[in-house]
Amino acid sequence: MVTPMELLRSNLSRVRIPEPTNRIYKQECCISFDTPRSESGLFIDMNSFLAFGKDSVDWNYEKTGNPIYLHLKQTKKPVSEDRPLKKPTLMAIGFEGGFNNHEPEYEESHSIIILPEFLSLPFPSVELPEKVRLSVDAILMAEGAERKEQVVSWTADNKQVSAYAMNLQQIDNGVIVPPSRWKCCKCDKTDNLWLNLTDGMILCGRKNWDGSGGNNHAVEHYKETKYPLAVKLGTITADLEGADVFSYLEDESVVDPLLAQHLAFFGIDFSSLQKTEMTTAEKELDQNTNFDWNRIQESGEEVEPLFGPGYTGLINLGNSCYLAATMQVIFSTDSFSSRYYKKQSLKQAFENAPADPTVDLNTQLTKLGHGLLSGKYSVPEQEKQEGIPPRMFKAVIAASHPEFSSMRQQDSSEFFLHLLDQVERANAEKPELDPSRSFKFGIEERLQCSSGKVSYNRRVDCHLSLTIPLHEAINKEQLEAFQRLKAEKSLEGKEISSEEIVRPRVPLEACLASFSAPEEIHDFYSVALNAKTTAIKTAGLISFPDYLVLHMKKFVMESGWVPKKLDVYIDVPDVIDISHMRSKGLQPGEELLPQTVTGSELEASKPSANEDIVSQLADMGFNYFHCQKAAINTSNAGVEEAMNWLLSHMNDPDIDDPVSQEATAEVLLSFVDQSKVDTLVSFGFEEEIAQKALKASGGDIEKATDWIFNHPQVSASPDMDATSSSVQSATDEGLPDGGGRYKLIGLVSHIGTSTQCGHYVAHVYKDRRWVIFNDNKVGASVNPPKDMGYLYFFERLNG
Repeated sequence: MVTPMELLRSNLSRVRIPEPTNRIYKQECCISFDTPRSESGLFIDMNSFLAFGKDSVDWNYEKTGNPIYLHLKQTKKPVSEDRPLKKPTLMAIGFEGGFNNHEPEYEESHSIIILPEFLSLPFPSVELPEKVRLSVDAILMAEGAERKEQVVSWTADNKQVSAYAMNLQQIDNGVIVPPSRWKCCKCDKTDNLWLNLTDGMILCGRKNWDGSGGNNHAVEHYKETKYPLAVKLGTITADLEGADVFSYLEDESVVDPLLAQHLAFFGIDFSSLQKTEMTTAEKELDQNTNFDWNRIQESGEEVEPLFGPGYTGLINLGNSCYLAATMQVIFSTDSFSSRYYKKQSLKQAFENAPADPTVDLNTQLTKLGHGLLSGKYSVPEQEKQEGIPPRMFKAVIAASHPEFSSMRQQDSSEFFLHLLDQVERANAEKPELDPSRSFKFGIEERLQCSSGKVSYNRRVDCHLSLTIPLHEAINKEQLEAFQRLKAEKSLEGKEISSEEIVRPRVPLEACLASFSAPEEIHDFYSVALNAKTTAIKTAGLISFPDYLVLHMKKFVMESGWVPKKLDVYIDVPDVIDISHMRSKGLQPGEELLPQTVTGSELEASKPSANEDIVSQLADMGFNYFHCQKAAINTSNAGVEEAMNWLLSHMNDPDIDDPVSQEATAEVLLSFVDQSKVDTLVSFGFEEEIAQKALKASGGDIEKATDWIFNHPQVSASPDMDATSSSVQSATDEGLPDGGGRYKLIGLVSHIGTSTQCGHYVAHVYKDRRWVIFNDNKVGASVNPPKDMGYLYFFERLNG
């Protein structure tokens, strides 16, 4: 009979010693959420370095023939209950001063397992072959791939040394900064003050979206002087690493290695200063560790914890609540739960996966679906649900989107659209399996110009973005009384209490009506009249999806392009009927506008260089004309992009040639700055229309916005015709369709002043009750905030 050691030696060719570039998984199974702390531990394939739970390691052996595995098992150590808690001081996980979840310590044991019989050999052991010992040592010493991705995300935003710190010129103008009682040189602000390290001016910081903060005097001073570095007063202590230094030219928080010297120039003895202000990072940290536990999270309510199938929470990976809330609602739909749970086993997903299942979206969605819906990871444990960490799913879904790859908060609406786009791509070979299709519907816009002729433009969308008509509020009398009370208390120097605040209450029906309501389009260029005129635009739906998602435009742009969140309630009924919103298409007697494309768009916005970019580059010593050329050839994307172009083209033979309008127009048409596209998308425009508008307007956001409003006939989607004489059936377009009655099944709510900060929570209607999903916490909802949603999910009622 062959002994385990003999069997191991006969399979040494299957054992690899990992190299530094190899990805080694040792924290979590690639097809389930089993870990070394699971009952059966974790099995690491010593050839591919993928990790598997007890159930799936057999599948890997059948698929690859790899028989040798390193088994990791962690057992909890007893922990003293009086261990002191430390508040984090660093935006990081697992580093000194960083986040500590105060988890118990574990003892880890190792052994070599040989499949298919699960024969075991102890490790460490001098009897093991040297190759095996070297491989195991390398695996255990290596940083796991999961951990690497997590650290990269957290440290992606680490502060860098400023390029202007080492050679910063300081002006000897006699300024001596006192140790306290600072005040802005241009207003009466005594907090949020910044010391310019070039001339010693003390000025207030930026004004926040909600009106708080400073009066922008520090940044205005930079624009006037171009002095790049400032330090926030109140953050300077003996530990200078904690000081908040900002570089206006680099537009980010930076490190100044010579900060002590720069402060001493203005008579500042930093060793005697006490910290009085929070740094920018600490404010973000404070927001992440102390959420605003308001009604959305049902704070103060006796929420009953729930466990079992469909009641599994998602661990927050760091500002990942937007992902968690969205995925909880997504997997409450039959289309996603069927595709990735009911009709697809984990074994099927693994068999269909590529060699590395961690990079396959369908596999990771199946893993997530089984993790959320099976109930395997949702069992009572000390009256607290642990939840599952969606690390691998987040890494895959974010691979093509740099923002979602970061640890910054994101817009759940943008993530929802990105998710459906990626799911559609992942199912391209078998579109009949694509669950994203259940959210798709067609929109038709009708335009009629003063000539009487019409055009019909159609596109496909996955959610209906609705403006909120505040003038349709049903509590106008209470609002007027509140404004009077607010004015009275303001005169008395008193503040309004939270209990006294009255918010507009707008019916959802009014929001839906605003989508279909006639809208005047001024300066519409009519090819029938060959002139600009006023057109009337109306919109309707050509199909009704299985699941209707309503996106409430709570973030609007005020004058000066300042974003603002609408503090408003939306009265949302449990059942809605949108049958009246179905588009009727071309009607008898209507005449279509001619399909003529003009080149006037480019002529109307001839390319020109952004003067801010040009002046900043010129200040660095570059030739002014070359700077203009660089800005134009990078579509005014930014200083860094223009500088990179300059450095790459300084020796071009035509660098001194005049700028050609035709050639530059061609460049502008081929170059679109993605950050500007994202900005327009955040305003509520579709990405493809935003790209067209930026191309037509030379990369200028304001001109692009005007272009969109002046060209409403432009269709973004290639999925549907731009102009049509009749409405094709939804089935011809591959879209689901049915009746217009829907029931509310879920909502994603947002807390905070911006989609880029705050917190997201999901509420889902299941098993005849509302359930709250707040990251890893899952409970029976007592008072679901149905009037405070950001995304509403409706399911079509049949019959």
